[in-house]
Amino acid sequence: MKRLSEIFPLLEEPKNIVITFHQKPDGDAMGAGVGLYNFLIQFGHKVTVISPTNWAGFLSWMPGAKKVVDFEMQKEKALKALKGADWLFCLDFNVLNRTKNMEPVIKDLKCIKILIDHHEQPQTEVFDYGESNTDKSSTAEMVFDFIINSGHAKMINKDIAECLYAGVMTDTGSFRFNSTSADVHTMVATLKGTGFDHSQVHENLFDNFLESRFRFFGNVLLNRMEIFYEYNTALIAIPQSDLIKFNVKTGDTEGLVNFPLSIKGIKLAAIIIDRGDERKSSFRSKGGFDVNSFARKYFNGGGHFNAAGGKNSEPLEEVIKKFKKAIKENKEQLNS
Repeated sequence: MKRLSEIFPLLEEPKNIVITFHQKPDGDAMGAGVGLYNFLIQFGHKVTVISPTNWAGFLSWMPGAKKVVDFEMQKEKALKALKGADWLFCLDFNVLNRTKNMEPVIKDLKCIKILIDHHEQPQTEVFDYGESNTDKSSTAEMVFDFIINSGHAKMINKDIAECLYAGVMTDTGSFRFNSTSADVHTMVATLKGTGFDHSQVHENLFDNFLESRFRFFGNVLLNRMEIFYEYNTALIAIPQSDLIKFNVKTGDTEGLVNFPLSIKGIKLAAIIIDRGDERKSSFRSKGGFDVNSFARKYFNGGGHFNAAGGKNSEPLEEVIKKFKKAIKENKEQLNS
């Protein structure tokens, strides 16, 4: 994988460009994706953003989000753009299986593939150019760096600023996590210089839910949360029936895994959700417990040191048993 900087001289030559990110994109993936879109269109490139799946409604306000193509719902349009691409930017994922049904399509593409990502253990052999930097707070921060380092800082406008701010803010837990470096605050200061309204971005992201989501959260915290104080661990296991009962939509479970970390002494919080076709897991930790390694070892996943995810094909009850066995095996580290 060649250095990302090697494509800077080629930016001003008009191309067919596709931008994609992981399935069920979060604020960072969508913010980085449409932020990069709003940058690249200024050069006259034909740019298409493709999401492998649908996304949360609270992300659709972002400038450019309404033009994002849903691969599952608009497959013909997506395939046409992919097959005609000169460049494919892959953002906020580093292994192709994170793109779900797009994986075999991307594998077969002959275009130049460019990685911008901050997760561990990248599949570098499938990318031509790129940067993988686990020290970065977010992919949005890396897209900001890409723009700055390419020498086009003056092209950062309000649309780009809103998207990148949303990405870095959500992936740092509103600037709470350890990944919030001095560079992040410098970035935010630069973005604020465009004059965008950061309070409106917060409102769009966090004050945009239906009543049913809060009743779902109440049910989960009352009936689906189990605390294992002997392992400093909390588990939330959600059956598919709850998703149906409370009409849970894409994005409605966002942030739920963080709630148990507010409990005194809890170092590991996990949520396992029965999505019907698979069981999706999210893990968050405090201090020295590495959930990236934990997710890779037990749950076919990965991510960051303190934030990771996974998936399993076994029934929910079996995945819960697997989790309980896993925390017993890691008791010493969880209690250290």
